[in-house]
Amino acid sequence: MKKTHRLLAKTLLVGAVAFITNDALACTRVMYKGPNNTILTARSMDWKEEIMPNIWVFPRGIERMGEVGKASVKWKAKYGSVITSAFDIATTDGMNEKGLVANILWLVESQYPTYDPNGKDKGVSLAMWAQYALDNYATVAEAVTDLQKNPVVVVTANTPGRTTLATVHLTISDATGDNAVFEYIDGKLNVYHDPSYTVVTNSPTFEKQLAINNYLSFLPGNKNLPGTGRSEDRFARAKYYATAVEQSDDEKISVGAIFSVIRNCSVPFGVHIDGEPNLSSTRWRTVSDQKNLVYYYEDPIALSPLWLDLKSLDFSQGAGVKKLQVLNGEQYFGLANDELKEAKAFKFMGI
Repeated sequence: MKKTHRLLAKTLLVGAVAFITNDALACTRVMYKGPNNTILTARSMDWKEEIMPNIWVFPRGIERMGEVGKASVKWKAKYGSVITSAFDIATTDGMNEKGLVANILWLVESQYPTYDPNGKDKGVSLAMWAQYALDNYATVAEAVTDLQKNPVVVVTANTPGRTTLATVHLTISDATGDNAVFEYIDGKLNVYHDPSYTVVTNSPTFEKQLAINNYLSFLPGNKNLPGTGRSEDRFARAKYYATAVEQSDDEKISVGAIFSVIRNCSVPFGVHIDGEPNLSSTRWRTVSDQKNLVYYYEDPIALSPLWLDLKSLDFSQGAGVKKLQVLNGEQYFGLANDELKEAKAFKFMGI
């Protein structure tokens, strides 16, 4: 019986690997679950070109609309958040004041529904998908229930500097250690919700990533861990090391441990391999400490990570938007709350 399961898992893995395409770009997202409710979510952002990131603080009460025409969904932010933007037109990563974390990762297989900007279905720009979650939900369970009961259509547009549509999936996690993955495949929203879904990479679809996960359960420890930057290899390393590293409720140890895992899954700075466009340099990494509400950001060529303490930030309605500029590789060391500057919020990309 074990041999049969092993062969089945290996067959599924081969199918999953074969599904990977040359258009995929590399990112990894992984959760660390330590003792005494220690929960941290880390991610790497890998991209061929610079994506001009900045870190933003958004207070409660911001009124938003989905930026996709008359049928755009409208909402008022229930929760304040700290996010990392791309090109100052999209939220790619962030954590809100309740410890909900949202990350978007590239998924070339994504195909979004047909959308009528003047129709009845409420829509939201892909650039705002993660922000919509951060603004509206405190837990994964709440988000999954509401997004299935009151769905919004995610609408994509061209990736900046390219002639191809942006294609991503959304992952969310919360302070209890719960996880969910949202993917649009063939125009249909697929939702995967389980606390065990601690690792997500790019292609293949998450259903096939679970096949990789099943296969890994048969491997003896780290003896067969793959070492390349390919999506399935990063999945394998993240899944293994997230539980193999020291599990601790000491903030210094837990943060250091998950940083070591996400660095292990990163692509070294400046590395681009001919014929493998899905392997792109890691542009930045984040760690969200969902227990202590601290958001860490690391530039690969910085000498030290920086972090923002959400407990000390003013998220009250009317507090004003703040910005920490990092797009030029600015160097900050340690706690950077005092480096935040008042700023006008960027405009999300729409259609």
